[in-house]
Amino acid sequence: MVTILPIYIKNNVVLPSYDEGAPLVPRDRDPQPSRLGNVVESELQSEQQTTHAQRTSNFATLMHLLKGNIGTGILAMPNAVSNAGLLVGTVGIPILGIICVHCMHLLVISSKTLARKLGCTSLDYSSTAEQAFRLGPARVQRFASFARFCVNTMLMLTQFGFCCVYFLFVSTSLYEVVKNLSGSTPISAHGYMGILLPLMMLFNFIRSLRTLSPFSSIANVLQSSGLIMVFYYLFRGSHSGNLSPYVAPIKKLPLYFGTAMYAFEGIGVVLPLENAMATPDDFGGLNGVLNTGMVIVACLYTAVGFYGYLKYGDDVKPSITFSLPLESVSELIRLMFALAIFLSYALQLYVPISIIWPFLKKKFSLERFSSRDQLIFELLLRAFLVLITCKRKLRLIIVKDAFIMVFGIFGSIIGTYTVIKEIVEAMSKPS
Repeated sequence: MVTILPIYIKNNVVLPSYDEGAPLVPRDRDPQPSRLGNVVESELQSEQQTTHAQRTSNFATLMHLLKGNIGTGILAMPNAVSNAGLLVGTVGIPILGIICVHCMHLLVISSKTLARKLGCTSLDYSSTAEQAFRLGPARVQRFASFARFCVNTMLMLTQFGFCCVYFLFVSTSLYEVVKNLSGSTPISAHGYMGILLPLMMLFNFIRSLRTLSPFSSIANVLQSSGLIMVFYYLFRGSHSGNLSPYVAPIKKLPLYFGTAMYAFEGIGVVLPLENAMATPDDFGGLNGVLNTGMVIVACLYTAVGFYGYLKYGDDVKPSITFSLPLESVSELIRLMFALAIFLSYALQLYVPISIIWPFLKKKFSLERFSSRDQLIFELLLRAFLVLITCKRKLRLIIVKDAFIMVFGIFGSIIGTYTVIKEIVEAMSKPS
């Protein structure tokens, strides 16, 4: 999902857009308070109370960023390239990556600029959108609360979708591995989802990004090792499938676009990671954590997409791991990716929880309960959210921003079409 905030550039400084004659509205005299908008203040207060010991290092943030972006999408890149052709598909991946990274930088810069104007430490994604509208032109200020609502809604739907895919990927991978090694299994793929459910709930009870950091590192090691082993298969022998023309038929491009856009899935974790850093100024910049991580991500996506399609051609499966030969090493690769995605689940669900929990605390005045009771309520919320994912599978600047907005909307539509198409095809196949 791509969300663009109203900003403009003046004297080489990015500022929120507003009418020159319109007065800025102080936070203590908000003309349009809302129950959801008031959550900003409690979020900021809790953020300011975070101790330095609870904050994450640059390396830990990089691990989280890589884990938040490298998920099941990288395994689908060869299939995506097959829908666009070798040339268009390979060149298009880094172009999409540049657009996504640009949007991430806009989000970080806008958040910092607004935080300085409001005199607070940091702002989350939805708070940034809300305050950009609230300090914007007079004609858009009344939409501030609606902007916050839209961003929160889209973020939660997006992250829930990722979690559903993660849940399904892990259970399906376990089912396939057991079936291939033993010849048969009495438990269906849905049965493995039931087995994984309590484990997912327990893992999701981890509430701190700092505590999740070692798991992200382990997941990155597993995925890196798995990718090295995948490349071993890709470089072994000659290609074994027919290759499409350099440019595939245009009717297949939406499938490529939807898969590639899904792969760059980490914009929702950008601000939570930056806000949790011990040195947030190191997040942006030319050699910052964000650029370093996303360059690695884009290079890996491009390499897996190009060499995977070059090896298997049009016969490549939706996940490259299912195109590998049925050997013990390939089954080990599937298990490694399944465990890596399992360890990434809590990070993806961290974003919806960070949105829903503060809102519920404010709406139902949960502060009146003891810390122990609040912890129980939060753990119940986390368990409920896991259950849900288990059950439900200036003019040039303005022109550029408008293009990215249309680009994002188009990507959302195409992504939805791709998912529905895959579901219909899966349901049509005999079990």
